Amino acid sequence: MALVGHFWTPYSPTAMDSSAVNLAPCLAHPLGTDNFGRDILSRIMNGSGITYLVAFCTVLIGAVGGIIIGAFTGYFGGILDEIIMRLNDVLLSFPSVLLALLFISFLGEGTTNLILALGVLFIPSFARIVRSEMIRCRELDFVRSAKVTGVGTLRIIFAHILPNAWVSLLTSAAIGFNNAVLAEASMSYLGLGVQPPNASLGRMLSEAQSYLYVAPWYAIAPGVTIILMILGFSLISEGLRNMQNRS
Repeated sequence: MALVGHFWTPYSPTAMDSSAVNLAPCLAHPLGTDNFGRDILSRIMNGSGITYLVAFCTVLIGAVGGIIIGAFTGYFGGILDEIIMRLNDVLLSFPSVLLALLFISFLGEGTTNLILALGVLFIPSFARIVRSEMIRCRELDFVRSAKVTGVGTLRIIFAHILPNAWVSLLTSAAIGFNNAVLAEASMSYLGLGVQPPNASLGRMLSEAQSYLYVAPWYAIAPGVTIILMILGFSLISEGLRNMQNRS
């Protein structure tokens, strides 16, 4: 539904209709309309795509940054490893939403700044996973054999050791995707993420809170959509974890 929403929606997500304000679910509008007469189904299809895009870019930035930092600090160790890991611990000790608010207060509102802020906050968790795999594998026989045969350091790190961490990284990415969806919804709910007239699930929940008794479907539809997103990726992460345990 989110993918289709990038190319087609039953109505324009931003089209207003004063004759269909707070319309209950019906054949013309299966999920009803909002206080501006906009079709909720169309806005959810479009807003889900934006939420997925923000979450995907956030996890991508966090994973790439975490892999690079974790790979080099875990493989080489030393004082630089201690300094960077302590900085990671400091970042992880603060609530992510609070740090995201701090970043956005400096960068400004908007989707791009939200992605950058959340992406930076996701780096420490991926860095810790990759670092632990590097520490575990750097003294194993296949790494020593690669060193003896003259294989370069970068090839050892990224071609020999890193593939052993892919299942753990995929599991963390699925969990991180859930956290990114919640973070994006939270920021948009507070008015710091996706800005009007663009649709966002968090923004829709924020706008719907004033109409809970008049048009409860306005809050129910985006809320259920967020729940289904998180449930789906939770099941994916659980399946990946089970696959890792079997291997």
